[in-house]
Amino acid sequence: MVRDHLKGKNIVITGASGGIGAEIAKLSAASGANLVLLARSIGKLKQLQSELQKKHNIKVDIFQLDVSDTDKVQEVFQRIFVEIATVDILVNNAGFGIFREAHEATIDEIKGMFEVNVVGLMACTNMVLPKMRERRFGHIINIASQAGKIATPKSSVYSATKHAVLGYTNSLRMELADYNVHVTSVNPGPIATNFFNIADEKGTYVKNVQRFMLKPEYVAEKVVNSMLTKTREINLPRWMNMGSVVYVLFPSLFERLGKKAFNQK
Repeated sequence: MVRDHLKGKNIVITGASGGIGAEIAKLSAASGANLVLLARSIGKLKQLQSELQKKHNIKVDIFQLDVSDTDKVQEVFQRIFVEIATVDILVNNAGFGIFREAHEATIDEIKGMFEVNVVGLMACTNMVLPKMRERRFGHIINIASQAGKIATPKSSVYSATKHAVLGYTNSLRMELADYNVHVTSVNPGPIATNFFNIADEKGTYVKNVQRFMLKPEYVAEKVVNSMLTKTREINLPRWMNMGSVVYVLFPSLFERLGKKAFNQK
């Protein structure tokens, strides 16, 4: 599917070296967008850059970036503005999780998740906001999670980071409503990516929910289809999002009846 309105647009994607970040890059490239890909693994970025430039004849720039390093975030985005161009779309995709009960999570793990999932996301967003507001044009897409709507056992810290992302995203959307800058949150359930290599060391969760896992290509397609539209949220799968609606209305009942389903990790 070619999305003509993305042709020539400049799209920055964090966490672009694999998973849905790489799939978003591939679909954006197929629509003629110019890409700036950011990730910690420069080797994987170089491979993806070569593949996309040969296949689609577009401009693909890459930068090694750990978004938890806020000084480096400023440095990289300043280079983007000077060496490349303005940013039309920012996809904040970088993130990770570790599934442990709250008393087992180390302070370093807690800080690490917040520094990447929350502070890093905000730092990247802060870099593009002034120019998007000035141009009165742009789109910020934040990859959150269904965990940001329904917290479950062994995901207390990870859920807290995604709750923070949703709160930030919802406020940002209202702040930018009069500036023609769109803001979208993406709330997927479990996706079949290497995310779980870290999050689920024992493989218990993956084994229990494997039949429900989303394909990264499917999630990426939904994200790219939303670009430069007024899409408020993308919730996947839809049936899982219905659970979050019921949870808001009947939290105690939901937690009691869903106890067995929640303890899958």
